[in-house]
Amino acid sequence: QVQLVESGGGLVQAGGSLRLSCAASGSIFSINTMGWYRQAPGKQRELVAAITSGGSTNYADSVKGRFTISRDNAKNTVNLQMRSLKPEDTAVYYCKATIVVVTTRTYGYWGQGTQVTVSS
Repeated sequence: QVQLVESGGGLVQAGGSLRLSCAASGSIFSINTMGWYRQAPGKQRELVAAITSGGSTNYADSVKGRFTISRDNAKNTVNLQMRSLKPEDTAVYYCKATIVVVTTRTYGYWGQGTQVTVSS
């Protein structure tokens, strides 16, 4: 059993900052890519940022230069530092991780989502 638990969402004014965190726990052998996705009302879920176990990162064009993804492999956590937030960043943010479980099988897991609301 694997769980991803997110925290750090909330309400912030445009131009402000928020930091999201996600912790993976359970029968984990190793974690490959970890990432953050978001889904705004009426829109499809989209990739925001991802980071490999080696530290390579990938960002959506809309957040480049404003968001920073990081991870702590020892703690099985991934963070998303969001700066210069815009109203269009409003969405439910989901953590996702590709995890090799102790049976050596690999699965993708999602967190429950955390709401980020940016007011203008």
